[in-house]
Amino acid sequence: MSAPLFQNYINGEWVGGRTFENRNPANTGEVVGLFVKGTAADMTAAVDAAHVALPAWADLSGPARGNLLYKVADILDRKFDQLGEEMCREEGKTLPEAKGEVRRAINIFRYFGGEGSRMPGAIVPSERDRVHMFSLRKPIGVVGLVTPWNFPIAIPAWKMAPALICGNPIVVKPASVSPLSSWRIVEACHEAGFPKGVVNFVAGSGGTLGSAMVNATHLKAISFTGSCGVGEWLHAEASKRRLRIQLEMGGKNPTIVLADADFNSAVENVVNAAFFSTGQKCTATSRVIVEDAIYDRYVAALVERTKKLKVGDGMKPGIDIGPAVDEDQLKTNLDYIAIGRAEAGEPLCGGNRLTGGDYDKGYFVEPTIFGGVTETMRLAQEEIFGPILAVMRARDFYDALRIANNIPFGLSASVQTTNISRVFEFVYRAEAGLLTVNLPSAGVEYQLPFGGTKDSSFGPKEQGQAAMEFYSDHKTVYLKY
Repeated sequence: MSAPLFQNYINGEWVGGRTFENRNPANTGEVVGLFVKGTAADMTAAVDAAHVALPAWADLSGPARGNLLYKVADILDRKFDQLGEEMCREEGKTLPEAKGEVRRAINIFRYFGGEGSRMPGAIVPSERDRVHMFSLRKPIGVVGLVTPWNFPIAIPAWKMAPALICGNPIVVKPASVSPLSSWRIVEACHEAGFPKGVVNFVAGSGGTLGSAMVNATHLKAISFTGSCGVGEWLHAEASKRRLRIQLEMGGKNPTIVLADADFNSAVENVVNAAFFSTGQKCTATSRVIVEDAIYDRYVAALVERTKKLKVGDGMKPGIDIGPAVDEDQLKTNLDYIAIGRAEAGEPLCGGNRLTGGDYDKGYFVEPTIFGGVTETMRLAQEEIFGPILAVMRARDFYDALRIANNIPFGLSASVQTTNISRVFEFVYRAEAGLLTVNLPSAGVEYQLPFGGTKDSSFGPKEQGQAAMEFYSDHKTVYLKY
């Protein structure tokens, strides 16, 4: 049986061409789909089509745009089970996690659909007599959306929905490792009746398509989630044209565990944040910094709990951790395990690629914990994006906070404590854009701003009301009557 074909979508038409494979990382013998490999000319055509569609889409009322977003949400909802299974097969995360992400994407479209009936501006009193002052929101123009593989439907949704509700036509460039989930959103937009050119989708080589996108004459903004290296390149190229740009990049996220923490919850929260989704979350905990007074007891419990995790095909019940997303990520994981052995000695648990039986079909690695990691080690400084956890010892809360902040990144951070004073000190002094208290460091909702500090992010935040700031501009009016 041949694999299904998924074409690019440009100016309301499905466009063919040469293809590339999308394979199941838990069973590399399965081709999930064949995707058309877009060219630079395809990307230019998509941006041009979006530019032509801009005036009519911008003139459409906010509530009318919102109704189309509601339709997309309804279509995705009808395909809920199918979308969860497809994501599990193309990205590797467990089926419950995949279905949770699909639900989140549906909720994002409904949330921003409602914004079409609000689109808040400002009315303020003037110092002058008989002058009425107000501001309106207006679209910024054609927006390019470059999305990652690890949240293949949620992140496209949280970029697409606010961009569209603000009146901007879009061009979506998904990660080649997991393009199907975002393709399904575009399919839903087509089915919902979006005007031609408003939504465009071009899959393929990041280098080729990224260059074509950033150099397209009519492009006005780019929102990117991905690696630091690509983000830095995009920033440099976009700055040459003064494009509006939003970057979400790397993290090396700490969880601080203090002696007064709810012990069992602190263990569960770190295991969840470090290993679920195979550690392939930008907000995952990759450093756990433990107060000296409970270090030995806590590490023993953490290792014991981690050894109980089940690794395997995420489509099967009872599986906690799926495979690495592809062979390159598996190699990165194994390389960092070797680095860890050289820096910190044998891991406290894990440390191997899983082989034999069904494991030979995919990219499986054991969840791995290294103890005694110090601040100068690569394990404590570099993003891995896999199920590898560095455990660090701190004298007290202040030492732990110093260690947590002593990195170039600042995406997320967590503290486990029952001391309310320590909670507020952490809130005001932790150098990260997303903070959690007595929760995993990973796991966000769509109603609040999302984004980091330092080298993790650049530009306005995503999600919630903050997203409207990136995808719209203000038109200020002074009216004498």
